[in-house]
Amino acid sequence: MTKMINDIANHISDAVSHYWQTRKAQREKQKKRGVSDAGLRSAVTGGAQMDGFIRLFTEIIVGAGMDEGYVYRKKRLELPGFFRPTKEWDLVVVKKGHLVAAIEAKSQVGPSFGNNFNNRTEEAMGSALDLWTAFREGAFNSGVQPFLGYFFMLEDCKSSTRPVRVKEPHFKVFSEFVGAFYMRRYELFCRKLVLERHYTAASFITSESESGLKGIYSEPAKDLSFLNFAKSLISHVGAFV
Repeated sequence: MTKMINDIANHISDAVSHYWQTRKAQREKQKKRGVSDAGLRSAVTGGAQMDGFIRLFTEIIVGAGMDEGYVYRKKRLELPGFFRPTKEWDLVVVKKGHLVAAIEAKSQVGPSFGNNFNNRTEEAMGSALDLWTAFREGAFNSGVQPFLGYFFMLEDCKSSTRPVRVKEPHFKVFSEFVGAFYMRRYELFCRKLVLERHYTAASFITSESESGLKGIYSEPAKDLSFLNFAKSLISHVGAFV
């Protein structure tokens, strides 16, 4: 595990490369079929794009001592909710009737970020509220809190780094949002998810579509680094081993 942590940048790079390579292959396949599926929708319909990150999370969890048989990635991902019967997470760790961890791994590419940003934020907040309320009502764990993680990768492009005007017809928005481009908005969002304890940890990275094919990525904020996320996950999983 120490070796993996020390080499975490290369592991992230591999997952980033897998994301862009898979997305590129999917888009080329769509073109051959004469199907147009541009923008965020292609990212949503191409679930395999995030497989590299899900695989990395799994390696981190198993490296922390958890039997891989307790880690669910492709199926049996449903967890009970309070406001709805179930919610399907991207990765779930369940050991002997205890929910150890649940992770969401999402992404967004340009050129359209407006409505999609709102959809992503509402989805993440709603999922957390649903799970923690179900936890409070005794849906799982008998009071032992699970690890709830949120990972997000955003395309670094002109549309995500251009200042966005806010509308204030009645009241002033919080100052940190004034003129903030979408990359900054996502950074603020991920940070606030943790500060308000909706998620145990969050990680936020960015990557350009072309250089990303080579695994190049950036981490805009140190407190949202993948390494910090991984260390928090390892610490929590260790308590269940």
